[in-house]
Amino acid sequence: MTKTQFVLKKATPDTLPALQRFLTDMKLPVSDLPGDLSGFTLAFDGDELVGTAGMELLGSIGLLRSVAVAETHRSKQLGRQLFAAALDHARAHGVQEVFLITNTADAYFEKNGFQRVERSEAPVEIAGTAQFAGLCPASAVVMKRVIA
Repeated sequence: MTKTQFVLKKATPDTLPALQRFLTDMKLPVSDLPGDLSGFTLAFDGDELVGTAGMELLGSIGLLRSVAVAETHRSKQLGRQLFAAALDHARAHGVQEVFLITNTADAYFEKNGFQRVERSEAPVEIAGTAQFAGLCPASAVVMKRVIA
């Protein structure tokens, strides 16, 4: 059995169209993607984009976003690699707490050290994001992990 080799690359403005297509296919928001994409890591299987994870920096707080793996590439630890790259980016920039907003993956993130928090407990930096304010439904789960 051949083991699939993934290549992780930092996203650049040139990769924005492919990232937008991938996230749209995964039913994730794209309208608020940051222009420079500096906190995003992309996973490629050859030339095919098969996974993403992004860390939006908001001072000493990070917003983990756009964590997705193509259905054909799940159960291969790719999500874990992308998630780790996003946390490494956060740590390298002095982030102490990471938040996320999810409709479907709360159980996955609980297994990876995140805890549910009430929406009312989200710091102003998170509450002011487009994801919190309207892109994600009010029923979405808000989660937090301390990484410092």
